Amino acid sequence: MGKTNHLSIRTDKELHDKLQYVAAYEGRSMSGQILYLIQSCIRRFEQENGPIPVEGEK
Repeated sequence: MGKTNHLSIRTDKELHDKLQYVAAYEGRSMSGQILYLIQSCIRRFEQENGPIPVEGEK
């Protein structure tokens, strides 16, 4: 994955608490759960629409 970037989001308490619950249930940290969800979304998108070009890749 190389260099990492920071992403900050705002949520209400209920959404935060529910995500924390799901992450714990899945054995992940909240950060790990969010990364898992983002990666799942990208995989699904690419399966339906083809690879997403990444700047700097050939």
